[in-house]
Amino acid sequence: MRKVYYLPHCKTCQKVLKELDITADGFELQNVKEKHISAKELDMLKKAVGSYEELFNRRSMKYRSMGLKDKEISEKEYRELILGEYTFIKRPTIVIDGEVFLATTKKAIAAAKEKLS
Repeated sequence: MRKVYYLPHCKTCQKVLKELDITADGFELQNVKEKHISAKELDMLKKAVGSYEELFNRRSMKYRSMGLKDKEISEKEYRELILGEYTFIKRPTIVIDGEVFLATTKKAIAAAKEKLS
């Protein structure tokens, strides 16, 4: 399976997709605003990366506005937050043949590029 969870208007997503030459021809592109991530998909991603916390986007505007930065959040709560609000999933999240890349760092982008070559 080759899939990308992203937002089309996100500059980081656009940059990473271009750098990795990811197109709709070779990947399923899921706009998480239009089609929220399902519980089954989220659980699969968690299994691959180790925790829901790892998938959680702390840069989201909602993170601060909801006062979450001042709270301790459990794994169960991370899961519920991600399922309830599309901005809480790190993006782009790229799945390549069962391997998950949270393409928010240069290291992850390089690893995804290597996997694609």
